[in-house]
Amino acid sequence: MASPAADPAPDRIPDSVADSAIVGGGMVGATLALALGGAGFRVALVDRAPDTVLLSDQHDGRGSAVALGSKRVLAALGVWDRLAGAAGPILDIRVSDGPSRLFLHYDHRDVNDEALGYIVENRHLRRALAEALAACPLVTRRAPVALAQLERTECATLRLSDGSALTAALVVGADGRESAVRAAAGIALTAWRYEQTAIVCTVRHERPHRGVAHERFLAAGPFALLPLKDPHRASIVWTESNRHVDAMMALDDIAFSREMTRRFGDSLGALAVEGRRWTWPLGLHHAARYVDARLALVGDAAHGIHPIAGQGLNLGLRDVAALAEVLVDARRLGLDIGSLPVLERYQAWRRTDNVALLVATDGLNRLFTTDLAPVRLARDLGLAAVNRLPPLKKLFMRHAMGLLGDLPRMTRGERL
Repeated sequence: MASPAADPAPDRIPDSVADSAIVGGGMVGATLALALGGAGFRVALVDRAPDTVLLSDQHDGRGSAVALGSKRVLAALGVWDRLAGAAGPILDIRVSDGPSRLFLHYDHRDVNDEALGYIVENRHLRRALAEALAACPLVTRRAPVALAQLERTECATLRLSDGSALTAALVVGADGRESAVRAAAGIALTAWRYEQTAIVCTVRHERPHRGVAHERFLAAGPFALLPLKDPHRASIVWTESNRHVDAMMALDDIAFSREMTRRFGDSLGALAVEGRRWTWPLGLHHAARYVDARLALVGDAAHGIHPIAGQGLNLGLRDVAALAEVLVDARRLGLDIGSLPVLERYQAWRRTDNVALLVATDGLNRLFTTDLAPVRLARDLGLAAVNRLPPLKKLFMRHAMGLLGDLPRMTRGERL
């Protein structure tokens, strides 16, 4: 079945027909809806969360690292201009191994770029995406509603929890680790849990962070301090052993802040928790395939990694840029956007990058949580060696910035 043609200037998209139905209206799903809607596709965005929950300051408490390549995607979709006042630039990254005096230092001036990336609180990114979606007439948001049943023949038919139905040439699962779309397609998942939990919060500190992101590897896992726009505020991602998490979360704010400062050190003065704390159990997962007939998976529906490198959202946005490019090119050629040959191009394009980072983050987490003296010495010498080899260090920096490999057009700053 050929993809239905988009109306030239519709006043309203029919509830029951779309070129693409995206299940999951989080940051990755919303970005894909904007990309496709801006390229002339009729898009139905189905989400379980009502707007009031999605846009709440208390939604999840997290901040996201937005690599330079991901910033270009958001800029191409008109989202970044809405975020500029809330994005804290990462000018330097300092990686250290516990109390060791050896470290790895990344400086944005070494690669002649404005910044290595940005830290954006998720609440700001969600709001910017919601504003952009409201201005995109080809996207219809259906919420709060869940996928109840999925049928795929010559088209994809989605039966929703409110009793309505949608028909589309393609259904995209952007509905997270417990993806209903992936389950409906019978796609297997390789997954395991780490014996770790991320404690997430915002802190205020006495001295300005000067745009420096810190990642300190401790026995229980990495402790990351990520600079926000306010020079005296930062987002904390504290990886702790599962057996100690409840005790840490039970501490009052003063004792909890003291424990954070003890782990991070006093280079910024005392850390003081600001607002709520959240916990997120950590794990790894990867779908056996990203596509099936009339179906594609993006973001956490397809893969999930340890937050050790802060690359989870960036992988999802690269999925978005690649899938949108594949679909736009297919439609220009008159191809069926839901056909397997079209969708397999997306899978082949993204699988290598995702698997490589999945393996790398898993390996780094295991390496830096090993407390054997020879291993500690080897990794400390490794950090110091990379720090003293500018060509290798620049290569790692460009990769972390999302600027290496076979990049989609939007990540190169080009239009679809």
